[in-house]
This record gives sequence, structure tokens and C-alpha cells, in this order.
Amino acid sequence: MRFAFYGRVSTEDHQDEAASRGWQRRRASHLIEPHGGVIVAEFFDVGQSRSLPWSRRPQASMILAELRTPDRGWDAIVVGEPARAFYGNQFSLTFPVIDHYGVELWVPEVGGRVDPGSEAHEMLMSVFGGMSKGERTRIKMRVQTAMSDMAEREGRFLGGRPPYGYRLANVGPHPNPEKAAAGIQLHQLEPDPETAPVVGRIFTMYLAGAGFRTIAHQLAEEGIPSPSAYDRQRNAHRSGRGWAFTAVRSILENERYMGRQVWGRQPRHESLLDPSSPQDGHVTTQRWADPDTWLRSQEIVHEPLVDELTFRKVQALIAERGRDEKRRERSPKINSPYALSGRVICALCGRKMSGHKASGGRLGYRCRIRADYALPSTDPHPPTVWVTEKALRTATFDWLSEVFAPANRARVMAQISAASDQPNLDLVNASRDLKDAETRIARLADAVENGTFALDEVEERLRQHREKRDRAKAVIAAAQGPAGRLDPQVIDDLFQRLGGLVALADRLTMAEQQALFEAAELSIRFDPTVRQAIFRAELACGVSVRVGGGT
Repeated sequence: MRFAFYGRVSTEDHQDEAASRGWQRRRASHLIEPHGGVIVAEFFDVGQSRSLPWSRRPQASMILAELRTPDRGWDAIVVGEPARAFYGNQFSLTFPVIDHYGVELWVPEVGGRVDPGSEAHEMLMSVFGGMSKGERTRIKMRVQTAMSDMAEREGRFLGGRPPYGYRLANVGPHPNPEKAAAGIQLHQLEPDPETAPVVGRIFTMYLAGAGFRTIAHQLAEEGIPSPSAYDRQRNAHRSGRGWAFTAVRSILENERYMGRQVWGRQPRHESLLDPSSPQDGHVTTQRWADPDTWLRSQEIVHEPLVDELTFRKVQALIAERGRDEKRRERSPKINSPYALSGRVICALCGRKMSGHKASGGRLGYRCRIRADYALPSTDPHPPTVWVTEKALRTATFDWLSEVFAPANRARVMAQISAASDQPNLDLVNASRDLKDAETRIARLADAVENGTFALDEVEERLRQHREKRDRAKAVIAAAQGPAGRLDPQVIDDLFQRLGGLVALADRLTMAEQQALFEAAELSIRFDPTVRQAIFRAELACGVSVRVGGGT
């Protein structure tokens, strides 16, 4: 019998990926080999929490997808340890799907095949799911309690990026003998000679009466790199373009500049991905906690950048000025009148342009990067970029009408068919991301092994790189399949469906127009310097068509 092996290891386990994969597969092989079974396919999730349902684990979701394929190449699934494969009630949600397609599930604890008609087997698997959930809960509780105690009682630096103005310094061997023997050092914050003076200056300027915007503009004009620009490696997800006004405020409100360690400012919260569908599992997000619940070290544990009196004065000023500001509550967006909402991008900065109603009730889209960032006066971005909704929508339908015009039918269909033979850009980007993530993971692993960093110091970065790697693997897996040109009938159906809608543009409701743009995956890149819009639509499995037109 041909088997597909499934296993999993996550960051919670702090295990070596290769070792964990090896012992799980070895255990699975010992179960099936006496019965003539052989593993012909392997699916192994790395860095995925056991709390995620199978549909949201990259490798497990591939198994579910291949179940529907008659020529999948395997007849049964074997797992090395049920507590790693199933969490909570996941077995009762997944096994019926596996059984529906006539595939067997083998588990060592059952001694072989799980019998769908056996009440004992079902109860046993449910027990393992409950044990898995309990184990994860206990691990979380122990880790959180221990880290809270170390932060409050010892003031230990527990990982994460150092605040702007500080850098990490070694302060001696790790108190754990095994880690110390491996050369792992404890870390502590110390002033960064380049950025620490900037922090002190920000506090001085604010006490002198300058506001967040004034301070940000002054720093930007002097060419002082913002926090994201100064440390690009840790802030690759940010543009680094100018000083954000919120960055100034965050610096002024950070208690660690007084020399104390602060823990629990943004704890992780788990919430249902979809409250109407609990089986889809949870998502983990970080939320700001009430400052009264933060844990602060009892003693000063690193060199302060500002004294406590100065810090308290600044907090009082922020609170006083905040009471004077009239803040407008935003109403939730319901039935948005903007047909192209989220699809218009400013070509100068790459930010999405937001819907805006100008004088006279004219709808449009604008980019106001300078409303959020202080840019140097030499930056070419104008204060406001604005384009009317009517002009963009008219140009959009004019372009779509040209694309789907009967006279262009043969030419455009040929272009789409030919383009389907070209490399898939998403696949190319995913392959590049996969290589980059694996390289970075290897470097961090070497750094931990050599004692340059402790595991808890790079755990968050490892998690991010592993998520990037698994996303790339999922894209690559989804792109696998028959290659070559698209079926002409598929292209013809596309023309019939979208072309017919375009012909009825004047009679489409707002919701129907939005649905049309969604179906075409339309995006518009607007360049205000030449008043030109470049349209991009993902047609038929990611084939791209780009046309430039004046607006």
C-alpha cells in the first residue's frame, strides 16, 4: 500500500526541524512496513502552530487538495504522532473528509488503521486532540509566567528589537548552564552613539513647545534617518521614507527610555478567524494593553536616555494637549460610493490612494503622504495627489471596452494565450522569496548555534521568515499543474463573461461595477506628473495585460 506521510513541527516545540521530521517519519515507517506499506509522498509543516486547522497549514492543505485527485499516487495517510497532527476537535472535522474520498488514516497509537466505525478509535483520537490542546496551553502559561517574572524581578531583556536610541550588548554568559556552555550570552540595552542623542533631542524639543509634526519635519530636513530608515534589516516592511509623526509620539511615550524594562505592552491575543465558522481556527494578533497592566522592572536595568522627571513632564504635556484636540469619530464604511476603492495606487510613493469627496461633492482619490510623514523639502512628492472618480472610471471602461472590442478579439486572445506560456510572475516571486527565507533561516540558526544570539532573541524573526517560506511554498504548490497554453475555450468564456459586462457598463449598479473590477483583479497606478493611469488586470489564471491611457 502506498502512503503519504504527514508530520509537523512548530516554533513552540523549539526542536530541530530535521530531527523532528526524522523521528516522526521513522515512527510512521515502523507502523506500516510490517503490513507492506511504503511512504511515497511526504508532507511536513514547519513553523505552523498545532492550533491551525489543516486547511490553513500549507502542507496539510496540500493533502486535502490531493484527496480530490484520483491520480494522487497514494492510498492512505500515516502520521508519526497524532498530538502533532490533530489539535482539539480537528480530528472530528478532518477525518470524515479523508474517509469520504476512500483514503485510510494510520496512527501508531491505534496500532494501524483508524476504523471510521469504531467508537473506541474515535474516543482515543479525541483524547489525543485534547491532550495536544492542553499541552499547548500549559507551554504558553509557563513561558508567559516565567518571562513576566524575569522582566519584573530581574529586568532581563527578553528579546525583540531594541527601541530607537538603543542597541544590544553582551552582559555575560546565560544563567542556564547548558546555554552558557554553548556560548550563549545574555543581552542588555545600551545607548546607540548615533541615535541616542536624537532621542534626547526629541524630548527637549517637545518640552520647549514643539509638536510631533514640527519635530518630525525638523529631523527630516536635517537628513536624520527615521527609525525604519536607520535599521533597514529589521524594518524591510516599511518604506523608510521620512519621519512618521506617530514615530515621534511613540518615542516620547516609551517608558524604557527611563532605564526600566517594560513587558506586556502588546501581548498576543487569539481571536476567531471567522466567528460564524469556528472550525476555521484562530488568528494571533498583538494589541496594546492597558498601561496599568504593564510589568515594569523594579530597578533601573540599563542606562536611561532621559531622567524620570523629564519623562513625566512630557507625558503630562501629551495628555494636556490631547484634551484640547477635537477628535472626530469615524463612522464605519457601509456601501462605499467609491467603485475603485483600494485599487488606485500613487505612482510616486506606492501607497494606496484613499477615497475623498472634494468641494461640490465630487468623488475622487487622493494621496496625502505628507499628512502622515515629514519628508525633506527636496522630496518631489506634492502635498496632495488627487484624481476624480469620474475620470478614472471613464478611462477604466474605455480601456476595458478597447480590450474586449470585437475588432481586437483575435489579437487580444492571442496575446493572452501566448502570455500563458510565459513565466508566472507570482511563481517567480515565490521562488525568490523561498530562497531568501531559507537563507535567512540558516543564518539565524548558525547565529544561535555559534552563541551570537539566544533563541528567544531571534524567535520572532525566525517565525516571520518561516511564515514567508511557507507562504512561498504554498504559492509554488498551488501553481503546480499542467503547463502550456490556456484552453481557447477558457479564453472565449472569459471574453463572453467580462466583455458582456463591459458592454453594459452604463447600466451596472455600483455593486456590479465593484464585482466586475474584483473579477478582473483590476489595479490602477496613477502618475500625477504626467496625468497618466496604467491599468493592470489579472485575466485567466494570472495573465497580465497593461495599457497606459491619459485621464
